[in-house]
Amino acid sequence: MKKIIIFIAILLCINVLVPKIWAVADFQTSAKAMMLIEKTTGREIYSKNSSEPLPMASTTKIVTALTVLENCDDLDEIVDIDDRAVGIPGTSIYLVKGEKLSVKELLYGMMLVSGNDAATALAYYISDSIEDFCKLMLETAKNAGATNSSFANPHGLDEEGHFTTAHDLALITAKALSNETFAEIVSTKECQISGNDKVPKRYLKNKNKLLNNFQGATGVKTGFTDDAGRCFVGSAEREGTEFICVIFNCGPMFEECAVLLEQAFNEYKLVEIVPPYNYIRRVGVIDGKEESLKVYSRKGFSYPLTEEEQNKLIYEYNIPENIEAPIEKDSVVGNFSIYLDGKRLFSEDVYAMEEVKSVDFFDNIKEIIGNWNINSLDIA
Repeated sequence: MKKIIIFIAILLCINVLVPKIWAVADFQTSAKAMMLIEKTTGREIYSKNSSEPLPMASTTKIVTALTVLENCDDLDEIVDIDDRAVGIPGTSIYLVKGEKLSVKELLYGMMLVSGNDAATALAYYISDSIEDFCKLMLETAKNAGATNSSFANPHGLDEEGHFTTAHDLALITAKALSNETFAEIVSTKECQISGNDKVPKRYLKNKNKLLNNFQGATGVKTGFTDDAGRCFVGSAEREGTEFICVIFNCGPMFEECAVLLEQAFNEYKLVEIVPPYNYIRRVGVIDGKEESLKVYSRKGFSYPLTEEEQNKLIYEYNIPENIEAPIEKDSVVGNFSIYLDGKRLFSEDVYAMEEVKSVDFFDNIKEIIGNWNINSLDIA
């Protein structure tokens, strides 16, 4: 009996410790395809067969949800459930003929418990046909930077011509998570929506296990079909850094996604490299009423980096040592770029922070005449 208890204790320890060990090592996923990116920049952190077109099961609903959100002005609008949305195979919220739910309720039913009937009802609400809605889905994907996807339905059941890539779905998910309503829905662990004659209320529990057991989990969606296998898109945020991990055809999809996310958080941090409205330095002024002026850049820039990469950044400035007056405030006086391992990460113009007038006699005469003309027009 004691031996059995000791054996069980060892198994429990392995179950707890192994993921932490994997997260420190260079973990290799068993998934058929995988892509992990940082959300705001889209930087590719880890990948495996990420450009291979594959069926993606109910992770399709990420595209469906974003398409609905971008084509519906009022999420509280009531949807008369189309007869064609009743009885869809697979997972369901069991819509019935003549039922009415809001757009937002259907979104919850689709994203939390993966209701294929909810996805179909939303498609018919937005478009006259599934074919037309799939065209909108494709447009949504392309607008997110996804160029190697094709959609034949809004729910993800296996069908010819229905596929995406891990890379495409990561980009689509990044854009979707930037939508506050989408982010709110996919991070909801459980909720209640309207019912019908058979079910007074629908109690929905999110199928995403990471929401309950992974620190900082923010979403997103599970999926399974015979052709696609087990698919999962998971996301998590810690200290302002959010990663998205897409996994296709992977048995232990939750476990491996958790390991990959943990590894990413251990290795990378979103670093503010250039703050917005960043003062750079002073440059000399030729023939100006001031000897020098301040120059600055406008756009801020952050990027996920390892500690080693932070020390390898190269800044290349193209700013003259001296600038000839007159100089207008906010005029472009140069530019600069930031490189990592020979790849340009960022480029931005450099602007004059202040106006500097010329001491040249003819420049001053031109300015006086110009001001006189403007004042004359004002008087007229």
